[in-house]
Amino acid sequence: MDKALAAKTLKTVKENSPKRNFRQSIDLIINLKDLDLKKQEQQLNTFVTLHHSSGKKVSVCALVGPELEKAAKEVCDEVILAESFNRFRDKKEIKKLANKHDFFIAQANIMPQIATTFGRVFGPRGKMPNPKMGGILPPNANVRQLCEKLGKTVKIATKNEPAIKCMVGKEDSDEGEVIDNILTIYNSVIHTLPNEKHNVKNVMLKLTMGPAFAMGEESKELEAEGARTKSGANSVGKGKKGKARKKQAERAGAKEEKPRQELKPEESAEKKAKEKTQRPKKNQEPKKEEE
Repeated sequence: MDKALAAKTLKTVKENSPKRNFRQSIDLIINLKDLDLKKQEQQLNTFVTLHHSSGKKVSVCALVGPELEKAAKEVCDEVILAESFNRFRDKKEIKKLANKHDFFIAQANIMPQIATTFGRVFGPRGKMPNPKMGGILPPNANVRQLCEKLGKTVKIATKNEPAIKCMVGKEDSDEGEVIDNILTIYNSVIHTLPNEKHNVKNVMLKLTMGPAFAMGEESKELEAEGARTKSGANSVGKGKKGKARKKQAERAGAKEEKPRQELKPEESAEKKAKEKTQRPKKNQEPKKEEE
């Protein structure tokens, strides 16, 4: 994929999507193929740091000890100290916390406590502090630098379907930055796939409330497929009408095959005369036989 292709598709998306009363997101969809998501080695679960913000406000929660408390409170949206973990005994409260933030960072030396308290909920949701994104910090780490990085970080994961969906910008974002984000994510994804670009079925762009448009050759294939589908639908319609007409013709034909038997005029007159001679007249006695 190159910049020209991404730019062309982005232009198509903007020109063919309805206007809304809010800033719509530009979403990237990468549909995958020939993957067995039941196998862990074929699942995607990684992080991509973009050169530009995706336009999404990222929320970060720090689970730290006293060593990082001050630094975390300066830049994080929420800070929970290790000594306060005991207030999260209710599973519902932990779920609320998991839904509240995009990323959780942690102080390395209290990770066992974090796993015990939050692991049962955070783990299945993919919210545990992750070393892949640099989310596990030593007590003297630069928290500000990490939070700035997370503001441009996108999580790439295949959940229950062979597809990756993520936000790459806003409809009024600088197009050059959006295109750079698209290419950065795409290139990162194909390098994590077993067969790289051969595992990519198609790449699509869309606005929040707009239709999705595929890029390059995939776009032509999808348009052709859409045309075939439409043609097929019309054929089915015509087929139904044709069948109905055929049935009507068959019914009509059946009627024609068994017409009402009508006699020719001369045959009808002869038949009537014969019937008349054969009927006895009223009050007429039968002739006596001659002795």
